[in-house]
Amino acid sequence: MSSPDVRDRLFVLLQHVLPQQGLTRFARFVANSRAAWTRGIVPWFIDKYGVDMSEAAEPDPARYACFNDFFTRALREGARPLADSPFVSPVDGALVDCTPLQDDTILQVKGHPYSARALVGGDASLSARFAGGDAISIYLSPKDYHRIHMPCAGRLLRMIHVPGSLYSVNPATVAGVPGLFARNERVVCLFESDFGPFVLTLVGAMVVGSMQTVWHGLINPPRSGALREWRYDDRDIRLARGEEMGRFLLGSTVVMLFPKGMLRTRSDWLPGRPVRMGEAMAEALAR
Repeated sequence: MSSPDVRDRLFVLLQHVLPQQGLTRFARFVANSRAAWTRGIVPWFIDKYGVDMSEAAEPDPARYACFNDFFTRALREGARPLADSPFVSPVDGALVDCTPLQDDTILQVKGHPYSARALVGGDASLSARFAGGDAISIYLSPKDYHRIHMPCAGRLLRMIHVPGSLYSVNPATVAGVPGLFARNERVVCLFESDFGPFVLTLVGAMVVGSMQTVWHGLINPPRSGALREWRYDDRDIRLARGEEMGRFLLGSTVVMLFPKGMLRTRSDWLPGRPVRMGEAMAEALAR
């Protein structure tokens, strides 16, 4: 039997040759199908990954018309109370890292360094606003709740859809693929808050059928291969702390960027730590 390290390396190598886009299109077709056989995937998935359906607004698996309806399920009222904190976790998941930026470079503890400029799609003036600041990355596993919420109240300024690869974002692949979060397809959302600007990035992955936001709806597909951008200077789109801002239709990772001196993350937020949407994430240093 091969060791976990060998299996991890083989899994990463396999992703370099797999048809990522084709697999993702097929996964999206299955996840959105309302055929009876696809609905049978839901109870299998719940059992395999240990999904806690007692937290769901609709706990009966048979009531979901398709897999994606189940995957993006709402939670029951009160399942995720908001902590008395200026910054809360926007998702359920496992912490990848809380790390400072060295100028433009995001220094991951359990991964490879990559640039904030690459993450946001190559906009140097945008990434410069976060030089020397903080990056927080959270991985959403298959069993997690897959809606994304606001870490603090903010007004939307820009959204950028950056085309890219579709590698898995599990820990083995993050460790094995340099700059993965700046290589995969992603949606970059820039907000202004009472504490300063921040970026909330939705990173796609293999078999992530699509991503959507509450103000735009479905962003991908289409996958044209070209960078797309929307500006909202002439619209007053404001979202409250803890309010839903988007969702993954099949899961992935969020990466947040904050300017230098804006916040201090909790000392117990260490790589691998499970987090829940709404729990305290950081204290404010500036307002």
